[in-house]
Amino acid sequence: MKALMKTTKPATPATVEKKWILIDAEGLVVGRLASTVANILRGKHKPSFTPHVDCGDNVIIINAGKVKFTGRKLTDKVYYKHTGYAGGIKETTPQRVLEKAVERMIPRGPLGRQQMRNLRIFAGTEHPHEAQNPEVLDFASRNRKNKVGA
Repeated sequence: MKALMKTTKPATPATVEKKWILIDAEGLVVGRLASTVANILRGKHKPSFTPHVDCGDNVIIINAGKVKFTGRKLTDKVYYKHTGYAGGIKETTPQRVLEKAVERMIPRGPLGRQQMRNLRIFAGTEHPHEAQNPEVLDFASRNRKNKVGA
């Protein structure tokens, strides 16, 4: 019976092929974008996904300052960070909110920190990774709910 079984070999760091993916975040919903980016960083979109190996792709997010929040979160909710000092509570930027949303969807530990190093977020349209020839992922066209106002 063993001759009929087909098994997938687990990925190793030497066999993983990493691609570069570019996402334009203008008008996209933060949570939906963060969950997709977290899956890409982990490598769950690949058939060779192995939980204990960093087999995800590198992700570049541009226009992160123009992400959208659904409902009344933009007016009623304030996103904070704390410096650690007394009275050190401050409001945070939309790109930091997006980064923390992705970080909280990645497993904690050394592997999660390694996967988060593959994420680059930029507030504007310019980024220094043109030499990697990133593939453009049109996230807004996947589902009409991914983009606010569409």
